[in-house]
Amino acid sequence: MKQEFTKSLPKRRNQAGASLIMVLMILVVVSLLGVGGAQIALMSERGARNDRDMQIAWQAAEAALLDAELDMTVNRAVIFDGKNQSQFSAGCGTSGQFIGLCTATSATKPAWLTVDFTATGNGAPTTEFGSYTSRGFASGATGIQPAKAPRYIVELVPDPVGDKSNPSFLYRVTSMGFGPRDDIQGVLQMIYRI
Repeated sequence: MKQEFTKSLPKRRNQAGASLIMVLMILVVVSLLGVGGAQIALMSERGARNDRDMQIAWQAAEAALLDAELDMTVNRAVIFDGKNQSQFSAGCGTSGQFIGLCTATSATKPAWLTVDFTATGNGAPTTEFGSYTSRGFASGATGIQPAKAPRYIVELVPDPVGDKSNPSFLYRVTSMGFGPRDDIQGVLQMIYRI
């Protein structure tokens, strides 16, 4: 005798698709987090590169300040005696031993605000690194280094604590260093008393 077992199967329910919607929502959230993380990583990399480029420009400007100090105390020391002002021209000197020696062009603006530090070649109003000290400076397109050598000017400034009957002068040295691109520039200044 054969027995038949019949089991009643549950009735199938209609699927509403709620799990599909949940999975798609999770996928969208994970994608947004991934895109956001990638953007943050790219911004961090750009910030680090910008900081590195500015450090290169500031180091080049610092090297130009040291070169100017050597220039003032050794190579052109006769000019920088604290009393002599005849070699300093309005604006800045552009030839011979007087390149980069400046006096104020007006009562309101110091020379370093009016000089074009990016100008190069004959007639440039700024002194290129090593012009009077014969020191070399690595620059150019090879590797991560300054695009060009730093430049500086030496500006004559009246000494505020000096004797009014016999005026003396201080020297404001302003240097500009360049990063791996010409448009990345760092400017430093020092006041030098002889």
